Order: sequence, then C-alpha cells, then structure tokens
Amino acid sequence: MHKAWQLICPFAEEMTTPLPPPPLDPASALFVDVDGTLLEIAPDPKAVQVPPHLPELLRALEARHGGAFALVSGRAIAALDRLFAPWQAAAAGLHGGERRRSDGSRADIDPGIASAALERIRPAAAEFAADLSGVRIEDKGGTLALHYRSTPERAAAVERFAQEAVAAGRGALRQLAGKMVIELVPRGFGKGRAIAAFLAEPPFCGRRPVFLGDDVTDEEGFAEIERRGGVAIRVGPPTTATAAAFALPDVDAALAWLSGAAPG
Repeated sequence: MHKAWQLICPFAEEMTTPLPPPPLDPASALFVDVDGTLLEIAPDPKAVQVPPHLPELLRALEARHGGAFALVSGRAIAALDRLFAPWQAAAAGLHGGERRRSDGSRADIDPGIASAALERIRPAAAEFAADLSGVRIEDKGGTLALHYRSTPERAAAVERFAQEAVAAGRGALRQLAGKMVIELVPRGFGKGRAIAAFLAEPPFCGRRPVFLGDDVTDEEGFAEIERRGGVAIRVGPPTTATAAAFALPDVDAALAWLSGAAPG
C-alpha cells in the first residue's frame, strides 16, 4: 500500500467493499469532485473534454439542492469557471485552499509560509522535470503538481522528489498522491476541511452531506462525510481501499446518477 495512502487513511485495510449509492435526496448538501468524477482524466489537465450538457447539469443540481451544491477540486476556482462557463457558483479549489461561498464571497486560506516554501521549490521542480522525460510540472500558484501519467515507471523518482520537497518545506507543505500525480500543497489545505467549512454555513448547514470523488486526494473528504453520517461515493474501479461506503463504476455512471437526480 502506498505510504501517502496510509497517512490519509490509516484504517484502510479494514474498509469494506463499497455498495451502489442510494437515490440522491434533494434535501442533501451535494459536493462533487471534477477530474475523474465529472470529467474523464486526460494526459494533460488542459486537454479535458467538457460535455456540452454539463454546465446546465450543474445549474440544475444547484437549483434542485437550493444552492447547497459545490464543486470540490484540485483545480483552481478560476480554472473551474473557464471549464464550466457560464455556470459559476459555490466551489472549493486547490484542494480546499480556495473557497467561494454560494453568495459569491471568498473564504480562501492564507497559505502563510507555504508560499515561500513553494517559491523555493519551483526552480528545483522545473529542473527535475527537465531532466526526467515524461514528468510534467503543473504550477497552480498555490500548489505544485508533478504528473507522470505517460511514464508510470517514474513513480518512485517523483515520490522521492516530493518527500525531499516536503522536508525542505519544514512543516509548511505536505504531499497528496493521486492518479499518476503527486501534489505539493500547504499543510492547511484539504478537501475535508473545505466540506466542513461549507457545512457550517447556509445553505449547506443542517443538511445531510453527499460527496462524489474518484481519487486518494478525495479520501479526506470521504472521511469527513462518513464522520457526519453522510453519503460518500467513490467513482471508478476499486484499485485501493476507500473510506467511501458507496461506489459508481466510472464517470459515465456518475453523470447518469447525477442526471437522474437533476430536474428534466
């Protein structure tokens, strides 16, 4: 088992196989990841294809849930707005480092000394990627992602670099391992924290939470949902143990499940 996974979900070995999810209750608070959940993952994040009907589906879900609907993504909020225009509503970006409330106001987390730590790491990351074919750096400003999707054999080298970067950050950074990517993020960022923050505010507060995600980076969100007695749904084939009690097989199934819940 991957060490990063053990850190995120130390009881993963005890988890049971997820079940098909129940029908989506319009009285719930709905949170949805993007890449691998709403969109098929592409070799380059900029190359993802957005189905033409998807912005309208997001609008319909927002209306059905009385505004208690938010995207929760590793992408920046500005990137989400470009992908799903003209839809623009509640969202958490950069793994919770950015957060836009349902009224449009912002509640971003101050990364503090992590900004300086990332600034010091950027030149080394660029040099590392230049020296190792198949590794690509995605600089999101507040986080730094090291992709190796085209060369999975680079996993060990990328993980070593990430571990060294975290050590150099002296506690300001942590690493999140995803599907052929390791991301360096400020320690205060996290999808579980973003979901908890939404649930403390209207129109999310007082509702049973539901979260769809597909990756190890979503496990903190699943754990927060399960802790609150909500519905956590893992999208994709069961490649690792998960804190989510429910599962959907792929992006098409997730879209169909959400489309069935949206008004026609």
